[in-house]
Amino acid sequence: MCGRFQLSVKGRHISERFNIEVFDEFYKPNYNCAPSQKLPVITNEEPGRLSYFKWGLIPFWAKDPEIGFKMINARSESITEKPAFKNAFKKRRCLIPANGFYEWRKDANKTPFRIFLKSEELFAMAGIWEVWKDAEERPVHTFSILTTSPNKLMESIHNRMPVILPMESEEAWMKENDQTVLINMLKPFDENKMSAYSISKKINSPANNHKQLVIPVDEPEQGSLF
Repeated sequence: MCGRFQLSVKGRHISERFNIEVFDEFYKPNYNCAPSQKLPVITNEEPGRLSYFKWGLIPFWAKDPEIGFKMINARSESITEKPAFKNAFKKRRCLIPANGFYEWRKDANKTPFRIFLKSEELFAMAGIWEVWKDAEERPVHTFSILTTSPNKLMESIHNRMPVILPMESEEAWMKENDQTVLINMLKPFDENKMSAYSISKKINSPANNHKQLVIPVDEPEQGSLF
């Protein structure tokens, strides 16, 4: 799965990388992006600007918005079958900008890792979005991150990873209508372009949101892995 990520660059870097408008009065760097937060996404409906949607997709037909806490990720293998996701996959796709994501290795210590591109460049995770209306008919915009099987780097950490789109596929993800083409994009990213290291358990709390979270923490038993 992908339960936390990092978007801690300056707004101008997002603007330059994705060729969109980013307004500093709305955008704030975030070292600990967590479910239920309103976070920056780029949608196929408004691809020229950052939108701020709640992380945790609420299907338009849902009776209880709490379902969103279970919908932070959508498995790519069943995206065309699940009632909560298949409609959004057809019509409402988005890019989720990031410069890192976090995962916890299933060991005795539940060691957290930061995973990122070796170049430290921004990347885009594949997402879907939805609009749900509350009792007063007010729209609530939400999103989910698509996940896939792990690449070789991720295998030693977790059995899932977010779908990271190659830069050349980002426009097609937003515009393509052929589901076969879209499904073919949902595969593990090239592990040779990625890296990972263990970090402090302070990342466990969404209340912690500062640069020190991404400082590497030595852990001898995993030193040879990366």
